[in-house]
Amino acid sequence: MTKLAGTKVLVAGAGVTGRSAAEALLAAGAEVVVTDSSPERLAALETLLEGVELVPGLAEPPAGTSLVVTSPGWQPSSPLLAAAVSAGIEVIGEVELAWRMGTELADPPVWLAVTGTNGKTTTVGMLESILHAAGADAVACGNVGLPVVDALLAGRRVLAVELSSFQLYWAPSVRPQAGALLNLAEDHLDWHGGMEAYAQAKAQILTGDVAIGWLDDELVGDLLEASPARDRIGFTLDEPEDGQLGVRDGWLVDRAFADDEALVEVAKIRPAGPPGIADALAATALARAYGVPSEAVREGLEAFEPAAHRAVLVTVDATGIKYVNDSKATNPHAAVASLRAFDSVVWIAGGLLKGASVEEMVRTEARRLRGAVLIGADRAVIADALAKHAPDVPVRSLDVGGDEDPMLAIVRAAQEFAQPGDTVLLAPAAASMDMFSDYAHRGQAFTDAVKRLTGGR
Repeated sequence: MTKLAGTKVLVAGAGVTGRSAAEALLAAGAEVVVTDSSPERLAALETLLEGVELVPGLAEPPAGTSLVVTSPGWQPSSPLLAAAVSAGIEVIGEVELAWRMGTELADPPVWLAVTGTNGKTTTVGMLESILHAAGADAVACGNVGLPVVDALLAGRRVLAVELSSFQLYWAPSVRPQAGALLNLAEDHLDWHGGMEAYAQAKAQILTGDVAIGWLDDELVGDLLEASPARDRIGFTLDEPEDGQLGVRDGWLVDRAFADDEALVEVAKIRPAGPPGIADALAATALARAYGVPSEAVREGLEAFEPAAHRAVLVTVDATGIKYVNDSKATNPHAAVASLRAFDSVVWIAGGLLKGASVEEMVRTEARRLRGAVLIGADRAVIADALAKHAPDVPVRSLDVGGDEDPMLAIVRAAQEFAQPGDTVLLAPAAASMDMFSDYAHRGQAFTDAVKRLTGGR
């Protein structure tokens, strides 16, 4: 940490990661300035961070700045970051800061990292559960909620790190002891500028000692093959070959870290279905790369409970209609996995598509749709795809406003389409920030509306 002592560092963003980065920099002896476009967010830090200069709306770094630590969502093209680069000032993220601070420790923590378009939070939760079953001093951190730098300063020995493409973009030096790439599909293309740049950001996870990738995803397989890692481990939903993990006769099987060992029954994995099984295989591979025994893998996976808003059954009403909250399906790839779990669906979809295409999703899953209720800023894009590929599916496009809770109107519209045995599924295929604060807010609004309209069953 001595390299930061006495240096002037600008923290861009006063949110959760910005605050944690500022605290870590202060502890390292740096002179810290924090900027944000929101005076309210800056004001919230006044009582939390003593000795930090708070400056709203900076468009260029203050004189003498030697490093900028940015919040992950800030794009490279933002005026402040572009000005820093133009002035020859390095820009990194909080994850990179945690990595650099960790390398200066006499005994750095172990990083076991996860990324992918979908399944990151579930996988890192499974990994944390397995590590705890093995008795490791481990914590899930990163994009899952706890900033990595906080986990580092708390002295945790094993970091189960969830990393987004934004975090990886701003973390050029990170080389996890083991890193897993779950899948790749169009997402955040507006931020990265295209699929190739998005994929390359994700591929950063495969540059450590052990690279792990889902072989059933062709893009992931290609990136895994190109990885510079010492060991490259694949996992598959099919029967594994030598050096892989996979599924055989209803069991997760390890042929990478063991000769041929059955670890846990597929039927005991939650969430059920192919996405949950793939996540479990990735978590298992990461844990095995750390040396976790098979008993801990089984105990950890059997004990794991999925987080909220991920394919959660809210209720079944008196007519047999199911209501499922998968608000975490924030892109088309995730929505496809959600839709494929049901045969007859009234689909609630829409929001901010972030440049992703919905054509293939609608074309392949149209046969499952009883009806569709479309919401949010990009609902017309989904409506056009449905008109093209599923013209017989009834559609309601809602511009929800007024004093009433918007989700009540949305669920009512879905109920008009639903018949006994159908599933009303919130799997938006899009981000939520046009109508809600985040996917959790959207999912809770759906849950509350369903309970009100079904009598609170």
